[in-house]
Amino acid sequence: MAARLKLHFVVSALADPWVGLPRKDLLMRVLVVGAGGVGSAFAHIVARRGSFERVVIADFDRERAEKAASVSDRFSGVKIDASNESSIADLIRAESCDAVLNAVDPRFVMPIYRAAFAAGVTYMDMAMSLSHPHPEDPYSKPGVKLGDEQFELAPKWEERGLLALAGMGVEPGLSDVFARHAADNLFGSVDEIGVRDGANLVVDGYEFCPTFSIWTTIEECLNPPIIWEKGRGWFTTEPFSEPETFVFPAGIGPVECVNVEHEEVLLVPRWVDAKRVTFKYGLGDEFIGVLKTIHMLGLDSTKEVSVGGAHVSPRDVVAACLPDPAGIGHLMHGVTCAGTWVTGTGKDGSPREVYLYHAVDNDWCMSEYDSQAVVWQTAINPVVALELLASGVWSGAGLLGPEALPSEPFLELLNDSGAPWGLDERKPAEASS
Repeated sequence: MAARLKLHFVVSALADPWVGLPRKDLLMRVLVVGAGGVGSAFAHIVARRGSFERVVIADFDRERAEKAASVSDRFSGVKIDASNESSIADLIRAESCDAVLNAVDPRFVMPIYRAAFAAGVTYMDMAMSLSHPHPEDPYSKPGVKLGDEQFELAPKWEERGLLALAGMGVEPGLSDVFARHAADNLFGSVDEIGVRDGANLVVDGYEFCPTFSIWTTIEECLNPPIIWEKGRGWFTTEPFSEPETFVFPAGIGPVECVNVEHEEVLLVPRWVDAKRVTFKYGLGDEFIGVLKTIHMLGLDSTKEVSVGGAHVSPRDVVAACLPDPAGIGHLMHGVTCAGTWVTGTGKDGSPREVYLYHAVDNDWCMSEYDSQAVVWQTAINPVVALELLASGVWSGAGLLGPEALPSEPFLELLNDSGAPWGLDERKPAEASS
């Protein structure tokens, strides 16, 4: 492989990857930076896998890291400052890690990305480096786009034969895999690839309770949404623009979705031929209203302010006041659905419209993995990707998105997770209005 995975995963395990292997066959050593909801869910999944020899979970909160690592004697929890590039690189070397999974807020992408490069190992994240709005025309022109800082360094990764796999969660991640699968196997030509996310989740006892990191939610929902069109390239719009009603499967039904800034729009057009790429999120009027209020009051700012002699950012205060997404699973009920809606011309030349999706029921997820559905659905995808890289089924060098790699092996392995993906054939009137 181009990336530094020193030992190869036993290929026979791919036939039944969810059954633990004898210890002599444990091969992969992974550093997970972040012991929040996704990092903890990753630990619960990997504890049942035979392909991971050792997992080091690092977090600024040592106690949280140790708690996440307590699910297996193959794991350990350590304290780390995710902004300290040299400390991360030193930890990678000390633990002889083969790969680094970034499971913290995207503000820490660049130091972890650079640390993995310095240590010469595979890098993987679930959200890319931060964007910065255009200083003069933010709702028409992009400024610094999501992932731009990472792509600037991509040639160096390729020169060294190292792989950085960006956006390998559920959205981005599985949604990108769906885009690749549709373009290769279902369509002759693609008009639009539109990622659509919706749920009917409720959290008992809370009027406002994001099921994912509020820091990330604020970032992606209040920044100018980005759209890509062939011949025009990337452009931005107003937050929460172009509302549409999208009908979700798995009993969720119609949900109003709006434009949101997201990595798929920056990744998919680089490797998949389409006329238009969008991302819309089913937020709901109440959720949007809260986010607008947070913005109106300046509570979305990351610039530190002085409060009684302490210096804190308003956004961090908002995050500290809300429940930890990792700890609300027992209060959650319902289904979350992530997927990719594709329109165009089928292989037979006739119009076609499909929605490829992954729906997860929270009650099943809590019973099976002791993780809430949103973070589990995110964490399962880097697990599958790491195993495909270790086996050599996936390989590459430079900075790649999930859509740059074959979709079929990923989707086959995902189906063994207990929550298989699905495909809805649709007529245009069924999808949106």
